[in-house]
Amino acid sequence: MSDVDAAPMPDPHRAMALFLDFDGTLADIAPDPDAVALPPGVVDTLLRLHDRLGGALAIVSGRPVDALDRLLAPARLPTAGQHGAERRDATGALHRQPPPDVGLLLATAESLVAEHTALLLERKPNGFALHYRRAPELGDLCRGTLAPLLQGHPQVELLLGKCVVEVKPAGASKGAAAEAFMAEAPFAGRTPVFVGDDVTDETGFASVRRLGGHAIKVGEGPSLAQWRCASPQALREWLAEAAA
Repeated sequence: MSDVDAAPMPDPHRAMALFLDFDGTLADIAPDPDAVALPPGVVDTLLRLHDRLGGALAIVSGRPVDALDRLLAPARLPTAGQHGAERRDATGALHRQPPPDVGLLLATAESLVAEHTALLLERKPNGFALHYRRAPELGDLCRGTLAPLLQGHPQVELLLGKCVVEVKPAGASKGAAAEAFMAEAPFAGRTPVFVGDDVTDETGFASVRRLGGHAIKVGEGPSLAQWRCASPQALREWLAEAAA
């Protein structure tokens, strides 16, 4: 990885296919995932931009698709949830990987939460996320407890993000989700642009760069992305300009 270029954001254009992460990208990070909300007007901006791009706009997030639909209501956009383990294409068809067996891993995470009340367990249809944002000092404990258990579970893998340890289906990634969208109308043949803030977005950055597109990193930190956007607020302003 290299430091993100400090150059201005790329100019939006009608021939791009836009992929947007949610938490830390469209929405500001909150201590509790249930407390996250979009500022007024953002959904309208996304709907206008979706129309301007001929439908080639998708949300690509670690959250489940149904949770994203609630946060983005009344919009119902092409969406990849759970890091690509489920994906709703532009026709509305839902593609979902079979849920893996995470019983032992989940029980271990529940024990950690019972012992450390600052931890937060987010259950998902295809896995779970263990958040330690309210107690960053517990990060090593979360990682060190769950990682050894994966040796007996080849169908899942551990994904480390900003103050979160996530158990998800092996092979699911935001990059694979973006590439699946790019093989279909209305995304096919366009210039892909992926926007994200976390290490979990790096596979998306890598995929769009392989396809000749642009990767935009929101916030600080090393990344494969060529561009930097200072904050979710700055990104929302860029999207509003693009929608206009």
